[in-house]
Amino acid sequence: MLQLLAIHVVAALLAPVVVGRFGRRAFIGLAAVPASAAVWAATQTPRVLAGDHPVQSVPWVPALNLDLVFRLDVLSWLMVLVVGGIGALVLVYCAAYFSASATALGRFAGVFVAFAGAMLGLVITDNSLMLYVFWELTTVFSYLLIGHYHERQSSRRAAMQAIIVTTLGGLAMLGGLIVLGEIDGGSYLLSELVASAAADQLGAGAHPALVPVAVGAVLLGALSKSAQVPFHFWLPAAMAAPTPVSAYLHAAAMVKAGVYLVARLAPGLADQAVWRWMVIGLGVLTMLVGGYRALRQHDLKLILAFGTVSQLGLITVLVGHGDRAVALAGLAMLLSHALFKACLFLLVGVIDWSVGTRDLRQLSGLGRRMPVAAAAAALAVASMAGVPPTLGYVAKEAALESLVHLGTGTDLWTLAAVAVGSVLTLAYGLRLWWGAFWDKPGVEQREAQRTSRLIMASPVVLAVLSLAAGLVPGTVERSLAPYADTYPGEAGHLTLWGGFGVPLAITAAVLVLGSAMFVWRRPVERFQRSFRDVEGAEGLYRRSLRALDNVSADVTALTQRGSLPAYLSTILITVLVVALGAVSVGGVAWPERFRVWDSPAQLATAVVIAVAAVLAARARRRLKAVLLLGVSGYGVALLYELHGAPDLALTQVLVETVTLVVFVLVLRRLPAYFSNRPLATSRWWRAILGVVVGLTAALLGVLAAGARVHAPVSVAYPDEAYQYGYGKNIVNVTLVDIRAWDTMGEISVILVAATGVASLVFLRTRIGHIDRAADARRSPVWTRGAGESDGGARLRRGMLDRPSPGRVPGRGRTWLSAGSTVPPQRRSVIFEVGTRMVFHTMLVFSVFLLFSGHNAPGGGFSGGLVAGVALTVRYLAGGRYELGEAAPVHPGHLLGSGLFLSAGAGVVPVLFGGTILQSTVVDLTMPIFGDVHLATALFFDMGVYLVVIGLVLDILRSLGAEVDRHGEIEGNQAPDVAYDDPARIRDDAAPAPDARREDEALIPRGGAR
Repeated sequence: MLQLLAIHVVAALLAPVVVGRFGRRAFIGLAAVPASAAVWAATQTPRVLAGDHPVQSVPWVPALNLDLVFRLDVLSWLMVLVVGGIGALVLVYCAAYFSASATALGRFAGVFVAFAGAMLGLVITDNSLMLYVFWELTTVFSYLLIGHYHERQSSRRAAMQAIIVTTLGGLAMLGGLIVLGEIDGGSYLLSELVASAAADQLGAGAHPALVPVAVGAVLLGALSKSAQVPFHFWLPAAMAAPTPVSAYLHAAAMVKAGVYLVARLAPGLADQAVWRWMVIGLGVLTMLVGGYRALRQHDLKLILAFGTVSQLGLITVLVGHGDRAVALAGLAMLLSHALFKACLFLLVGVIDWSVGTRDLRQLSGLGRRMPVAAAAAALAVASMAGVPPTLGYVAKEAALESLVHLGTGTDLWTLAAVAVGSVLTLAYGLRLWWGAFWDKPGVEQREAQRTSRLIMASPVVLAVLSLAAGLVPGTVERSLAPYADTYPGEAGHLTLWGGFGVPLAITAAVLVLGSAMFVWRRPVERFQRSFRDVEGAEGLYRRSLRALDNVSADVTALTQRGSLPAYLSTILITVLVVALGAVSVGGVAWPERFRVWDSPAQLATAVVIAVAAVLAARARRRLKAVLLLGVSGYGVALLYELHGAPDLALTQVLVETVTLVVFVLVLRRLPAYFSNRPLATSRWWRAILGVVVGLTAALLGVLAAGARVHAPVSVAYPDEAYQYGYGKNIVNVTLVDIRAWDTMGEISVILVAATGVASLVFLRTRIGHIDRAADARRSPVWTRGAGESDGGARLRRGMLDRPSPGRVPGRGRTWLSAGSTVPPQRRSVIFEVGTRMVFHTMLVFSVFLLFSGHNAPGGGFSGGLVAGVALTVRYLAGGRYELGEAAPVHPGHLLGSGLFLSAGAGVVPVLFGGTILQSTVVDLTMPIFGDVHLATALFFDMGVYLVVIGLVLDILRSLGAEVDRHGEIEGNQAPDVAYDDPARIRDDAAPAPDARREDEALIPRGGAR
């Protein structure tokens, strides 16, 4: 089962490439991916029906009860057949539906396959927390699919509406699942949870009142996902999605997730009062509201959308009723609905694809010109309306029979509601078929603009299956009965003929009344128009969003005053109040021994740090403040070293270096001095607050040490790190093994932050051309500097005739490839020569730190920073063109590759029976190197190494090279290029429009000061 999910993941990643290579024909090949799941489920049919349910369990995060546990019982088996089979048919349909010139087909295919994989994981997992993970994956992928036409406002609005509503329910569901997993008798395994609830052991301990609250929270998620009232409005709006999306997500897959969860939990929780009120009550209301609204629509797709809402209400009532016979009918109705509704959505897509409209008022005579489509639609509508001998009829008859047999007051009301809903279903079903295919007098008949046998294959198959399944009700019953047997009550049956009785009379009345409503559809429409339109749930949703926007705007205006000191003061005061309050309430525990310092060098370093911090706060020049902050940072690194932490000291030095470079790069675009200076009273207040916060932090550290009642973790940590992580460097082992999940989250944040910074800075496409030295040869050299005459500018250009400062006369050596792109007065030959000598050494040293970091100071983070510093030196010496020569690769590729490598290193152990991010040690003997002790965590560390290099390169490209280019654009001058080719020099280049200030004139175009 895990292998099937892996196939979907790989196919989703490759889908854009495959579609880009083979075009829309690739959809036929991609159809094999969900089809493989359906075929696998079909091969497991004998085992599943015999009660020998296939189970696969892979430990993941045992401490959180988050394990990859998969189980295939009858309910999951049926859902896999639906999700996989219909998914494959819809992908085949896509091969003809989309035009060859359609945009973003690769992205659509990848997201579609990914959604199919997420839905597969949702229906086969037996772990409630993993169910939530897959649940939210389907939410995200459905958001992308609904908003596929992102250039349309309606698509964006519908996608946002769907994700907000379903995510809100999903968060409530997560809370309920956690409560059900933690209370007495609860479990995070769905099978155990249902069994415990069925045995009345759930919540039997100290917290029985939590059970109905948790059940209600879980149902909020299920009902919002399956578009039940009051969450029903998102599904009709989602019809802005492409028709294949509607056929799959909103008929067979996504909306079935909520129904599936109700069916999964009903055998154990259906006797809860909150369950019956929410499932039965809201399900009946949804069935009636959806059917009523479907009769008012003129868009064929909207008729099906509201009809889907109605049918989902019916299925939810049946599978959530809690009776064995009703559940059997509900599961048969679930299968029937997936077949006929997917078929009808696809056929509506065929009509729109062929004639260019879905408005039934503009369609006439299509039945004669599209007889196959008309026949398939007739079968599907018959199944939807419960007309024999289709599967829909068999399921509805079983539902009526079981409700009549139960005969209680609630069941009779439910029976009446099902009957009324069936009348509405037949009425809008006939209206749908009539509107699509019947001849209408006075309506211009549209000719089909295009036809395709391939596009008709999938809906025809689904229509035939709706009929064929209805002809063998005994086979369907034998397949679904093992699931129904998990409910209490008497067994039910699926049959085409149940004899004369109340169910047959109800069916006859439904057929008569539904047909009458269709025949007298005009009076019915006038009757509906006589009622005022009620704002409804959708209006309440929009009003809530507007109110939330207004409240957030008011809160923002109140709290976001545009003063960074005010924000920081608020945060620090809050920390002081909470910390000192906790100390005053909880008491004070001083340590037995207290040392101010271990050596006088620590005291001296602390004094330097404090003095530098005070001077930084008093500095007027920005650069001076940055340099003083750097002194404090390097002082902290020295404290680490004096305290015996060389790895932390190395990392601190490298981080401080890169931070200084970033500050300096940003300062090039800011005034030399701070714009204002706070008042004297404000300065004293800030100083006092800073001192108090510092002393409080120190006090908390001392009290925390004194409050320890157990042996510190540091005592056994080195041995455990070596035993489980196979490394002597505790810091590195912690990062790549013990707390590898934290590191994975951190590098993910780094990737997002780097992308965000670059997107704010770049004026051109971020993944566009990388400036190389060869590009510089196509442009003139420099414009004249501030205060220079034309003659002065010519004199500067004339310097190109002389030997380049970066070239050794007579030897033809160039120290840096793009060094000549920097104006001569801003170049440093010593800097260029030094850079040439140390650059490659720094790269080799960074690789050494990477490989040695598991047992000695270093690691992927430190190594990546060293490589980043090497790139920084290269950029500062040779400018933005030299950066392109040093690293002719897009930072995004490094960031993505690093994250992918780290994630892959974490997943690979699972394929060999291990756990996520588990390390393995490999000891071998190599020539020259001798004995090699290698931990597989090295591959995770390599990903970190690439991410850090990508981050630094992204900073240099955005805050360095791109800012340089901005300056060239704003200065209306040519790029800073200068090659000793007099033929490329133009003496009539335009002068700079205005003189620069003296301090700005010292700022290098190429990045070096």
